[in-house]
Amino acid sequence: MSVTKKPDLSDPVLKAKLAKGMGHNTYGEPAWPNDLLYMFPVVIFGTFACVIGLAVLEPGSIGEPANPFATPLEILPEWYFYPVFQILRVVPNKLLGVLLMAAVPAGLMTVPFIENINKFQNPYRRPIATILFLVGTVAAVWLGIGATFPIDISLTFGLF
Repeated sequence: MSVTKKPDLSDPVLKAKLAKGMGHNTYGEPAWPNDLLYMFPVVIFGTFACVIGLAVLEPGSIGEPANPFATPLEILPEWYFYPVFQILRVVPNKLLGVLLMAAVPAGLMTVPFIENINKFQNPYRRPIATILFLVGTVAAVWLGIGATFPIDISLTFGLF
C-alpha cells in the first residue's frame, strides 16, 4: 500500500495557488470540468482526426477475389501469432506443441507473482523478472522471424 500525503490547506503558498485556480494537482485535480469538459473531447477528436486522416491518405485496398480451389503454399497467421505458430509448426508432437502454446499465457500469469517478491521498481534491482523478460522477448522475436521462413530453415534462419 502507498501512503498519500494530505495537503496542508493552511499553507499560504497553496492557498494562493488555489485562489488563482492552480495547484489542484497537489492533491488530485478535479475531473469536472478539467478532464471531462476540456481534455477528453480534445483526445477523442484528435483520435478521430488521426484515424480519418490515415484512412484518406492510405485507403484499404480490395485484393483479388478468394479462390477456394487454390491454396497458397505457405499459409501464415497474423503477425502477432507468429511465435506460437512457429512453436506448433516446429514441435513434432502436436500435443506437446499445444501444451507449449498454453505455457505462454500460463507463464505470463506467473509474472505478477514473481514481480511481487521484490518491492523495487528499478529493473536492475529485480534481476529475475528482468532476465525473464529479456529471454522471453528474444525468444518471441526469434520464433516470430523464423515463422516467416520455410520449415527447414525456420529455426536457424539458414545461418547454420
